[in-house]
Amino acid sequence: MLDKIKNLIDVKSIITIALTIVFCILTIKNIVSQEFLTIYTTIIAFYFGTQYQKNVETKNQENNEK
Repeated sequence: MLDKIKNLIDVKSIITIALTIVFCILTIKNIVSQEFLTIYTTIIAFYFGTQYQKNVETKNQENNEK
């Protein structure tokens, strides 16, 4: 459990969490601009894409070690 919390405390995760909070606030206030939405989706796609790639590489390494 502590390992997962430690992994959340890096720059990439902090920026993603902060942008998600801002996105939620702007959505509630109904003032989300197209520019912000484009930037937000790009950053979220990058974050989850790198997480997915990291998981794939880890599984490939585990399979190669067996």
